Amino acid sequence: LVWKRKQSGQYPLVQNVTVTEGGTANLTCRVEFNDNTSLQWSNPAQQTLFFGDKKALRDNRIELVRATSSELTISISDVTLSDEGMYTCSLFTMPVRTAKAYLTVLGVPEKPEIDGLTKPAMEGDHITLTCITQGSKPAADLRWFRNEKEVKGAKEVNASGKTFTVRSSLQLQVDRNDDGVAYTCRVDHVALTQAPQQATEVLEVHYAPRVEITRSLEVPQEGQYLKLECVSKGNPSPDPVMWTKDGSELPDLDRMIVEGRELTFTSLNKTDNGTYRCEASNHLGTSSAEYVLYVYDPNALGQHGTDHALIGGVVAVVVFVTLCLIIVLGRYLARHKGTYLTNEAKGADDAPDADTAIINAEGNHAHAEEKKEYFI
Repeated sequence: LVWKRKQSGQYPLVQNVTVTEGGTANLTCRVEFNDNTSLQWSNPAQQTLFFGDKKALRDNRIELVRATSSELTISISDVTLSDEGMYTCSLFTMPVRTAKAYLTVLGVPEKPEIDGLTKPAMEGDHITLTCITQGSKPAADLRWFRNEKEVKGAKEVNASGKTFTVRSSLQLQVDRNDDGVAYTCRVDHVALTQAPQQATEVLEVHYAPRVEITRSLEVPQEGQYLKLECVSKGNPSPDPVMWTKDGSELPDLDRMIVEGRELTFTSLNKTDNGTYRCEASNHLGTSSAEYVLYVYDPNALGQHGTDHALIGGVVAVVVFVTLCLIIVLGRYLARHKGTYLTNEAKGADDAPDADTAIINAEGNHAHAEEKKEYFI
């Protein structure tokens, strides 16, 4: 805020004031060089509020703060929007000199309300959440949050007298992931200095169940303890669940114990082999999952383990020997590359018979040193 003044002479100085509705505004008028000339404050309707230290308007909200030859300060408490406007400080010289200060009153937005939420919503429904706040000046800003993450809504602003009504809409197609999610509408405004106003609604979404079966053993063996759990998720919760074996009721309830979602086998045997089915339902649908149980003979598993180890060892030895042979053969071929002829072969090229070939070979022996080939 900047003090308003003239560059020379005896003039009053004032400054603009901004206050929140319901707060207190202080209006100060100062004179740097004054010869005891009176100061006066008047409102936007040109009604005199104070002339020096004399109160002129009967309004209990308006009080004198300080009155000296160089300053006149008054206060207006419990400010309303109707108090906004241009206030005038007059210095009664000849001629009268004035300075004007504008009082801005901020309208505090009301706490927002969220409409359009259906409880419960069904998975796949299209719903529109609408957040509304009234009484803001200037117009407030509305922001949506899905849990802690901001999402964008469609904003609409309407003037209502000196204040504004602001709406923001958020369109959703809900699914099971929205169940329990908090949608928050927050009001941001310059008048909200402490904390923003906000409203929160938590979605409740009903959806059909989904089922899967988990097991406590990967390779079940005779005599072992096995627990199957029917993990079902739905809203409303699909309790209880139903267990069957091969399309019929469980045959041996002494060893097969059903507790809630769990099916427990206290001691497995071969007669437990089969397809086990878990089924869960609520008013929106039914879901099921199957698990094929095969109980292994622990002795057979041990023998198979030995056989597999033996076979694996033999294969490893064969692969190792093969690699060694390939390496040796490769090195041998690399050391004996090239083509050469024996002495007999050298003479046999032009000889008509074997005897002549031997004679030719002996004749060429003298030149053998020139044709030697060395191998490394």
